[in-house]
Amino acid sequence: MVITQKYINDLSYKIVGCAIEVHKELGPGLLESIYQRCLEEELKRKNLNIVSQLKLPIRYKDIEMDCDLRLDILVENSIIVELKAVETLLPLYSAQLLTYMKLLKKPKGLLINFNSDNIVNNTTSLVNQYFAELL
Repeated sequence: MVITQKYINDLSYKIVGCAIEVHKELGPGLLESIYQRCLEEELKRKNLNIVSQLKLPIRYKDIEMDCDLRLDILVENSIIVELKAVETLLPLYSAQLLTYMKLLKKPKGLLINFNSDNIVNNTTSLVNQYFAELL
């Protein structure tokens, strides 16, 4: 299968739909880990391939560092989903997601804050040069 911008955007739409379903069921106010487990289940129910708590490789100069840097969810080996359950999304969270995208060379990332009344208004979609290179 050829990965295109349309494919990535359609997949992103499905992921946000799953997050909306989880939020509708649980509401705000729970721990991030609970939302993550429920979102994983919802994504699996949509037959999406996911990897959770994926350890990211960190190279410093020519050395592979043994660090415990993990992303929340990688969907269809294409989109990184970073979850939060916080009062306010800080710019640091977007920077973190952009770094994950760079390290894994993924075209898109979604930053989703479940501590809100409206998931759509509290989801940040980020793309990078890998997305720009897609057809």
